[in-house]
Amino acid sequence: MATDWLGSIVSINCGESLGVYQGRVSAVDQVSQTISLTRPFHNGVKCLVPEVTFRAGDITELKILEIPGPGDSRKCGDLQQMETGIPGVGCQVGPSQNGTGKMLKKPMSSSAPQNIPRRTDMKNQDIIISPQQQCSKSYMDRHLETLTQSKGFRRRHNSWSSSSRHPNQVTPKKSGLKNGQMKSKDDECFGDDIDEIPDTDFDFEGNLALFDKAAVFEEIETYERRSGTRSRGTPNEKPARYRHDENILESEPIVYRRIVVPQNANKEFCTDSGLVVPSVSYELHKKLLSVAEKHGLTLERRLEMTGVCASQMALSLLGGPNRLNPKNVHQRPTVALLCGPHVKGAQGISCGRHLSNHDVHVILFLPNFVKMLESITNELNLFSKTQGQQVSSVKDLPDTPVDLVINCLDCHENAFLRDQPWYKAVVDWANQNRAPVLSIDPPISEMELGIDAKWSLALGLPLPLGERAGRVYLCDIGIPQKVFQEVGINYHSPFGCKFVIPLHST
Repeated sequence: MATDWLGSIVSINCGESLGVYQGRVSAVDQVSQTISLTRPFHNGVKCLVPEVTFRAGDITELKILEIPGPGDSRKCGDLQQMETGIPGVGCQVGPSQNGTGKMLKKPMSSSAPQNIPRRTDMKNQDIIISPQQQCSKSYMDRHLETLTQSKGFRRRHNSWSSSSRHPNQVTPKKSGLKNGQMKSKDDECFGDDIDEIPDTDFDFEGNLALFDKAAVFEEIETYERRSGTRSRGTPNEKPARYRHDENILESEPIVYRRIVVPQNANKEFCTDSGLVVPSVSYELHKKLLSVAEKHGLTLERRLEMTGVCASQMALSLLGGPNRLNPKNVHQRPTVALLCGPHVKGAQGISCGRHLSNHDVHVILFLPNFVKMLESITNELNLFSKTQGQQVSSVKDLPDTPVDLVINCLDCHENAFLRDQPWYKAVVDWANQNRAPVLSIDPPISEMELGIDAKWSLALGLPLPLGERAGRVYLCDIGIPQKVFQEVGINYHSPFGCKFVIPLHST
């Protein structure tokens, strides 16, 4: 009876390791418990071998997809139907003896590729089976069930191994589309035989070389120029790119020499921005201050402005906000302020008053004189209202190093003060204290300085200071621009947003 089922189309599920096979039954061996399929499909892809044999132990599920009619085992489910994966759709298996047949719904396998029929052809999926064939079908089901439960069911194949499987054998999924028109589109896209795929790779470089980008851009540019549609740069033009700190607006060229003095400067400085600041002689500097005082910039205003700028610089040198904050009250900085009995000394006293107001411990040294300048007397009166300490003897200066020494001993005119005993004693103390020194408005380089400074602060415009003046800074004391013009100086402020700027030697 096993030969009666030869030519039937079945689906054999061999588990996850081997997959699902479909094909036509070509042989059933009851002794060795094997079944062979011809023209097999593996997971919906046609196998490269003509026949595959399975043993009962490998089969987990077996389904009958088509039962051939008597005497016409290959009429329905011909070669074309096997290759398309639709065995016997709409085929009449055979009439019954009395001319009547029974309609049986054909089971559809989800593992084989299937054509999606049109809605009008859904009736053709019914298969007519005679009562005699229905009885034979039940016998075949029992026989196959016994076959799958047997032991020692081996699979053999002819010149086929696991290495010859196609690497892309994937079980196709149902698309869920009911429109039969999608079948033709699928055939156009995926209907080519796998053997027809060329072995040579696509030449991307050669194909890209056929495209001449320069000619295409030239054609586009010519067309846009003729039609007047071009409103931006050509494709070859790269837009200008700016950093976050660059100005994107066009401006006038930068002029770095914006201060011109009437006489050749002996020495020139430059700012951090590159602006040139020439030095002036002491005579021109004195004339500038005199003209400014005539226009209302009195000595008291200059003293106050100089004291503010010098104290601001000194606070930065002492550590700024890292040193001067309420949490560091126990680390109050100490400043020794050395002043002489002249206007330069009055500038130092003004600076000491502002430092004391910012919680700095200030020790002011000023020698005793019978008669003091009015500016010094006024500044001392204000300084006495602060917490600062005033001494007139070198013995009262601290023996331990201080944080900063501010030097206002030297003067441009009174050079005889350097011969006084108190001057020499104070210079010796400053040199032995080893504290950094800040000089306010030091004299010009021709005059010998007793104390070497680390920093020097010039007023308005710098003098030609020497190397012993250290690093030079410039402060703005509020002289108007027209005052500079009146003394013959073409002036443009180099300070920007600051009142104290560093100068560099050129």
